[in-house]
Amino acid sequence: MEIKTEAYSVWYDPEQATINCQGSLRLSGMKEYQPIIDLLNSVTEQQPEAIILNLQELEFLNSSGINVLSKFVIRIRQQKNIAMTVLGGKDIPWQGKSLKNLKRLMPSLELNWR
Repeated sequence: MEIKTEAYSVWYDPEQATINCQGSLRLSGMKEYQPIIDLLNSVTEQQPEAIILNLQELEFLNSSGINVLSKFVIRIRQQKNIAMTVLGGKDIPWQGKSLKNLKRLMPSLELNWR
């Protein structure tokens, strides 16, 4: 599963159970985020024991994108049988506050900075 444009890439590596996001996500509204939402939902439906969300190379994410990630984390939390780790880039400004908020949505979420 992969979504690739000039501005960003989002793909799932099933061997590592890792969702990778790179580039800059500046899509306008939920309609434009739908392919990414579909990818995230597809991963959730596979019910892996753990999911890694790798955001280390995601330079920018707008409010609609943060909303998408928040809903994804809530969906994982509701599954109760999927552990989640988020990998953040400590040098990327938007991630500091936003990723901490994901931990509030799912206290068991592991947040790692690189």
